[in-house]
Amino acid sequence: MRFRDGVFLSLLVGSFSVANGQTSGTDQTLPTVTIRGSTPERFSAGQKTQRIDSVTLEQFRFQNLTDVLTYTTPIAFKIYGTGQLATASFRGTSSNHTAVLWNGININQPTLGQTDFSTLPVAGFDQLAVQYGSSASCVGSDAVGGSILLMSNPKWKQPGFLISAGQKVASFRNYTTQVGAKFVSPAGKNSQIAGKTFFYTTDAHNDYPYRERGNYFVEQSITKQKGFIQDLYIRNRKNQQLSVNIWLTDNDLTVTPFDTTVRERTRSQSYRFLTTYETNKLTLRLGWIRDIIDYARGNFTNPSHSETDRLISRIEREFTIPVKTGRISLRVGGEWSHYRTRVDGYGDQPIQENRADLFALARLELSRWLFSANLRQAFVTRYDPPITPSVGAEYLIIKTAQSSLTAKGSIARSYRVPTLNERYWKVLGNPDIRPENGFNLEAGIAEQWRPNERFSLSTETTVFRNRIDDWSYWNPDYGYRVENLQLVVSRGLEWNGSLNYMTPRWQSGLTLGYALNRSSQERVYNVYAQDIIGKQLVYVPKHTGRFSAYVAHGKNRLTIQNQVNSRQYITFDNIQFLRGYLLTNVLLETEVKLGPVETRIQGQINNLFDTVYLNVKRNAMPGRHFSIQLICNLNTTKQ
Repeated sequence: MRFRDGVFLSLLVGSFSVANGQTSGTDQTLPTVTIRGSTPERFSAGQKTQRIDSVTLEQFRFQNLTDVLTYTTPIAFKIYGTGQLATASFRGTSSNHTAVLWNGININQPTLGQTDFSTLPVAGFDQLAVQYGSSASCVGSDAVGGSILLMSNPKWKQPGFLISAGQKVASFRNYTTQVGAKFVSPAGKNSQIAGKTFFYTTDAHNDYPYRERGNYFVEQSITKQKGFIQDLYIRNRKNQQLSVNIWLTDNDLTVTPFDTTVRERTRSQSYRFLTTYETNKLTLRLGWIRDIIDYARGNFTNPSHSETDRLISRIEREFTIPVKTGRISLRVGGEWSHYRTRVDGYGDQPIQENRADLFALARLELSRWLFSANLRQAFVTRYDPPITPSVGAEYLIIKTAQSSLTAKGSIARSYRVPTLNERYWKVLGNPDIRPENGFNLEAGIAEQWRPNERFSLSTETTVFRNRIDDWSYWNPDYGYRVENLQLVVSRGLEWNGSLNYMTPRWQSGLTLGYALNRSSQERVYNVYAQDIIGKQLVYVPKHTGRFSAYVAHGKNRLTIQNQVNSRQYITFDNIQFLRGYLLTNVLLETEVKLGPVETRIQGQINNLFDTVYLNVKRNAMPGRHFSIQLICNLNTTKQ
């Protein structure tokens, strides 16, 4: 073992040797609820983080993660069609550079190194946060461009139960049904219990009344999606918490279903189980994830099959050290995962692999300063990932009762372990492909102003530069064999602002955002690629914007959502491209109460102006379409 690894291990073992020094406590009632923020957010000072509010999540509860992030963030998505594959591009990076964390566990598929966001419904989690830039020191592999944080959290301070049933009816014979229940027991002397049970199904026929729009083909597809969520939490008077989280998903997609020659069927199933034990200082996690993909073209009787199992264990210990004008938080830990996969394209024998991480995360809070310094070392079978440090800082320039101004900045190294497909796929794979490694810089300034109780204004501006070396690429010049593309540099600017005005009877607000992404290859991988140096990467729009506005009166609310994308190049020489477009959605919702049942009715118009725009396959997406949603809640929780 190398010296740097020994330092990590010594630090880890030493930290847990004192874990038993916790006091038992003698209180006869449950303590105040401890707010357990996610590790990537707490220990990433200087990085831009965006939380999606609960009102927005409720508006998108019948849609998938692609829809809500498209209208609330500058993330660019590669969409292959309605209900089809949708992958994310953070700040000009690729779909393999986005980490998706579910309750702290990376759920990217190891074979593909990415997540299909069309298979993740918004109803599958309670909280959603977006972390921009590299956070590999906190998260690990994949967090090169950014991270999506999906969290399940009980509301301990709101005892009672909530029974919910919802139905969505949309154009083109598309239907979604959701049924669930949540409960939180009253806080007793010794323990408190909370839980959630949730079922959802989607039956999308996409029965379009047209076969082309604007001289572009409209591809038909059928999607059947179903899922089950079970969360259970128990906490005691010592503030120890045990939780069990289960998320099962089944997505069955058929493209061009009525043409038996070229039709394609992809069935993706995921089984996710996670058990977590937490105290004020110690966190233990044990998880198991199985991902299954069956793919067939033409004849569906003998699909290509892939099945991957992951066993995940993690231990973390946190220390708090008071200092003169603040405190230091130190979190050290380790993670071990075992992978076992069987893929038709790999050969007859299953592939097994072990991965481990050791990390140390530090956070210093002072009256006006916030610092973080992190270090992670990964270990992978037959690989040697680089050590990944990061440092960040935030300084509160102005702090008054009405306003605040904060400057922030961070420097971070990142890495990505090649996917199993990139290493083990017969003929096209490359067992000698090198891990990607990156270097991320960002700086920003955030301002908040609230002169009175009715008016509030907030803005944030961020500039960034992300240098990624050994970018891997399935090169069409070599029969789509995978190789290291060499060097890609992404740089740009992000700005977002929000304005809210409230009176006793009316509420209104505006949200605006703009992003500039300049992402290009800066070093060639062969002598024939000189003409693509400095050209914008494919499917990365240089300019994106979003604008939303709402006005509410009592239980009634009108919302307008807009997104704008500039052209996207589809060839590396930037000669061919998809045209830019503007999309507008309108939502009108109201709420009525019939006895103990609260009923929310929402009508929605998507693509209001019937814009013709194309997906990655260069097929037209649907025109103007409509939906109506009905949600009935029987709620006894204390607000």
